[in-house]
Amino acid sequence: MSTHTGRTRWLGSSLVQLLLVLVALVWITPLAGLFLSSLRSERDNASDGWWTALADPARLSIDNYRALFDDSGIVQAFWNTVVISVPTTVLVVGVAALAGYAFAWLRFPGRDTVFLVVVGLLVVPVQIGLLPVARLFGAVGLFGTVAGVILFHVAYGLPFAVFLLRNYFAEIPKEMLEAARLDGGSEWRIFLQLVLPLGRPALASLAIFQFLWVWNDMLVALLFADSSSQPLTVALQSQMRQFGSNIGVLAPGAFLSLVVPLVVFFAFQKHFVRGVMAGSVK
Repeated sequence: MSTHTGRTRWLGSSLVQLLLVLVALVWITPLAGLFLSSLRSERDNASDGWWTALADPARLSIDNYRALFDDSGIVQAFWNTVVISVPTTVLVVGVAALAGYAFAWLRFPGRDTVFLVVVGLLVVPVQIGLLPVARLFGAVGLFGTVAGVILFHVAYGLPFAVFLLRNYFAEIPKEMLEAARLDGGSEWRIFLQLVLPLGRPALASLAIFQFLWVWNDMLVALLFADSSSQPLTVALQSQMRQFGSNIGVLAPGAFLSLVVPLVVFFAFQKHFVRGVMAGSVK
């Protein structure tokens, strides 16, 4: 009986592992194809498929990446993406952490009502606010600027961020906070030295999500950014519109746009997994 049970468990585990391997292959294949296409010449990409490079790797080169980094417009768009994504992530996480702590542990008039309004904003589609905010930014001189794109992303990223961190901070044992207050700790000191370290997994998870959302955004940037402030996604889309067969720019640009989020995710993977697991347990 025990032998039969052991075989059943082994078979189930093997099937799960096989399924995970298949899913990984399905996910990696387009990425590998994009990478190989970025290393091939435009003529090679037009003549046959990217998989033929596996039989003749000597024809691969980094010439496309050299040409990409020689394009001042693409380089500027890449730095615009960094300038938009990093401050937006920092602002959203910082403001949401302060608001989440206030909603979870501070008492002030209208706290629950304001939090319900924040939760209600989660169901508002981003498309509804595009035109009204565009008119507002045009009136105050923010339309077509990096600051305007950042403010829009911060405004629409805060409701979810506040909701997530408030629920996470609310699970901190009340006795721990009361002991800190009895020891003479101010709310600011408790927040910095106690709440933030305990909430590090949730903060890291939120930062990863927010960074990926902003880095991969094209809709907001397409409307609010001009040619001098457009991120990489809009720059690549513009290349596709003007030069539909310009695979020598599109392939390395798209791969570069993919690599940065992957590096960020794997760099903070440990914190991300801890945050997801902690949220599932709580």
